[in-house]
Amino acid sequence: MGKYSRVFSYLKGYKKSVVIYLVNILLSIVFSVISLAMLFPFLQLLFGVNANPSPAGNNNSLSVMNLVNSYLTELINKGDAFFALGIVCFLIITSIFFKNLFLYLSARTLAPVKNGIVTNLRVEMYNKLLSLPIGYFTEQKKGDLMSRMSNDVNEIEGSVIGAFEGWVKDPISILINLCVLFYISPKLTLFILLSLPIMGLLIGRVTRSLKKQSLRVAEKSGETFSTLDETLGGLRVIKAFNVENKLQQKFFQISDDLLKAKNQIGFRQSMASPLSELMGVTVFAGILWFGGRLVLSHEIAMNGALFLTYMGLFYNIIAPAKSISAAFSNLQRGTSAINRIEEVLNAPITVDENLHGKIINTFNQSIEFKNVCFNYDDISILKNISFTIEKGKTIALVGSSGAGKSTLADLIPRFHDVSSGEILVDGINIKDYSLRSLRSLISIVTQEPILFNDSIANNIALGMDVPNMNEIVEAAKIANADTFIMKKENAYYTNVGDRGSKLSGGEKQRVTIARAVLKNPPILILDEATSSLDTESERLVQDAINNLMTNRTSIVIAHRLSTIRHADEILVLNKGEIVERGNHDQLLEQKGIYYKLVEMQEVK
Repeated sequence: MGKYSRVFSYLKGYKKSVVIYLVNILLSIVFSVISLAMLFPFLQLLFGVNANPSPAGNNNSLSVMNLVNSYLTELINKGDAFFALGIVCFLIITSIFFKNLFLYLSARTLAPVKNGIVTNLRVEMYNKLLSLPIGYFTEQKKGDLMSRMSNDVNEIEGSVIGAFEGWVKDPISILINLCVLFYISPKLTLFILLSLPIMGLLIGRVTRSLKKQSLRVAEKSGETFSTLDETLGGLRVIKAFNVENKLQQKFFQISDDLLKAKNQIGFRQSMASPLSELMGVTVFAGILWFGGRLVLSHEIAMNGALFLTYMGLFYNIIAPAKSISAAFSNLQRGTSAINRIEEVLNAPITVDENLHGKIINTFNQSIEFKNVCFNYDDISILKNISFTIEKGKTIALVGSSGAGKSTLADLIPRFHDVSSGEILVDGINIKDYSLRSLRSLISIVTQEPILFNDSIANNIALGMDVPNMNEIVEAAKIANADTFIMKKENAYYTNVGDRGSKLSGGEKQRVTIARAVLKNPPILILDEATSSLDTESERLVQDAINNLMTNRTSIVIAHRLSTIRHADEILVLNKGEIVERGNHDQLLEQKGIYYKLVEMQEVK
């Protein structure tokens, strides 16, 4: 059960509920046994057996039954047989009532516990995803992560946590019934105990393969999510290139594989329950034969009524045993889901929050890279990078795609951590600062504007606890966004749609710039902020960027070299190394890589 320890560790917060649940379960089982035990006086009464004197040497007959029998015999002797029958029926109804009452109370107590565990697991996964470094997500499919958050967590809810009740209630029920059976007849009960392991082995062979098949189902579910995500995100391209049929075939193939895997699980799982019932009935028939012979030959001190009561109590074990076998097969299915979730929860956090780090509230001097190297999966991305950005200066990073420009900029807010060397802000290694306080000094405007399905105002005020509408409007004006916003039907309260789909590219970018303006950071990172825009939008966005960069320390990544002519220093990267540095005029005089890049763009 070690693999389920994380799931059941959440029970610590529900200790009181678990105790109440166990008490209710125990009481429901006791009343279940009592209701079946009432068969003994009922059968004694029905067959007219005088139960007052117990059979000689019968020390195993239940004393409570004898007391009831004595009272019923007394009533019969007085001519009140029908009244005695009514008492037996009343006792049976009463015990069944209390059995189901406590069963209901146990289920009512357990429901919030089960739901709470699932909620806590989902929240823990979400929090872990937020804390993982950016690099983790470059190796993972978004659809697969979504599948783990939804399908795998639901699988755990239906299998592992759903089986929790069976693993608690059913063993207790079996144990109590076995104790009563052993009290009535140790010899017969020993025969039962010898047969139960055989049942367990047979059922175990059926359910053993469920884990492997469940893993295949989980993987195919992740592929389904990934394909769906790619389809929804690329509908324009799909339709433009007439690849609907190709994607339909791909999705059909994945769905067909998923169907086959689910069918295999269904076939195996469906076999467990009938097999357990067949085994139970077989053992039941064996006890009927074996115990009947003992009773008829008087080898045990048990009359017919007590033997039938014994068999009724034994049959009360079959349903819990069947439930346990089903719970076991469910656990096998849930194991693969737990493993997939554990892969996320146990993923290393390579960029961790320094809980005892220094709080940095202002940026006063410089950002310094000292012999910085960065490797990813043993691949060298940046090599021996050293430079300094003085406060208020603008540094531009240029170079071909894959040169390491974005990676270099991502090291400043610690989206990645350096493999060697160090980055200093105001003379202190950024790892020694609180991660949250470090990032509070930085704003980023990326090539692809990131907007959330919310109002324009809330997207601009992202990260602010108490947004001020006047400040939001002022930030939008600085970002050249106020004009187009006011033309919208609901102005600042207009919903931008999924990923800002209701806005144009230039409008989305200006909203993200307004967001950066409102944050008012001393350090600004601009990553290809205008590269995907048309000429008119680029001009409006560039004006907004110029307003944003005023009196700020800026790191600008740009393919369009016309936007960085006035940078204080330009760093030219090639294969992860700084190969040229200087201002625009100095680099042109060198007639190196930068000169060729400028010449190529001017020719265009």
